[in-house]
Amino acid sequence: MRIFSGIQPTGDKHLGNLIGGFRQYAATQEQGEGFFCIVDLHSITTAYDPKGLHEATLAGAAMLFATGIDPERSIVFAQSHVEAHAEAAWLLSSATSFGELRRMTQFKDKSAEQEFVSAGLFSYPVLMAGDILLYQTDIVPIGDDQRQHLELTRNVAERFNTRYGETFTVPRGVFPQEGARVRNLQEPERLMSTSAGNPQGVVRMVDEPDVIRKKFKTAVTDSEREIRHNPAAKAGISNLIEILSVATGEPLDGIESRYNGAGYGQFKEDVGEAVVTLLAPIQERYRALRADEVALRELLAEGAERAREASRPTLEAMYERMGFVSPR
Repeated sequence: MRIFSGIQPTGDKHLGNLIGGFRQYAATQEQGEGFFCIVDLHSITTAYDPKGLHEATLAGAAMLFATGIDPERSIVFAQSHVEAHAEAAWLLSSATSFGELRRMTQFKDKSAEQEFVSAGLFSYPVLMAGDILLYQTDIVPIGDDQRQHLELTRNVAERFNTRYGETFTVPRGVFPQEGARVRNLQEPERLMSTSAGNPQGVVRMVDEPDVIRKKFKTAVTDSEREIRHNPAAKAGISNLIEILSVATGEPLDGIESRYNGAGYGQFKEDVGEAVVTLLAPIQERYRALRADEVALRELLAEGAERAREASRPTLEAMYERMGFVSPR
């Protein structure tokens, strides 16, 4: 079985990224051959700082390793280091319709925020499809917000297979059951994000322990005192219950029972402490990796070479089945 997923080298990674992404990556690598990509080509579709992209790419790689990806078992690489990704995106654009891309929710949202809307922002779901399909991927561990993009990838794969002959494995998504969409602690109606919403409600994976504790202690809840999981009526409390469940492994109903009648103060402190405990070993490994940039670059170079070898047969098959003349 092959696994593929990618992370954006943008912004500080936060608790939502850990729960909805990094933890899944480490778990799924136990099931087969994993390909984990820092999708730096995606990052240039909106305004960006080149120096920031450079640093964020290295930080993303360090965080993948720090959260449990084993370079001996899985392949970690930067998307721009493997030319097949850009080539596959162009070839797959012939099997993707304008209407499909126009319906992408993330394009609508992001383009509404931009004065200059690049063509890349419109077409990058095709690049994402190429990322996945190049490796004959069976499963894609991703956050709940990427369902639409994965469905487009499946449609493009099936259309290509019908037009040109069986070429791609049609992948399926793997989504976390709880905590898939972690909310901002100050604005629980929003997803946790470093690009939008109240920054005091965002728990960054590199935050100091006391900063994390304070953010949970001041988390917005409601005027009741009942610790009950009901996202529609009690968004803030439900978010905290889900976070605690992921951090400790305790089921939601067990948390409700344990804190029955306890009130919010102690509950919020306990959630904060559980997150501090969860992040401590990750932060230690991350700092060590960032301190040795040469070693980190070597790991990325090794990963890119392995990714080139793995993607080459699929790219060659795409060219052949689409009717291109072989250079050999």
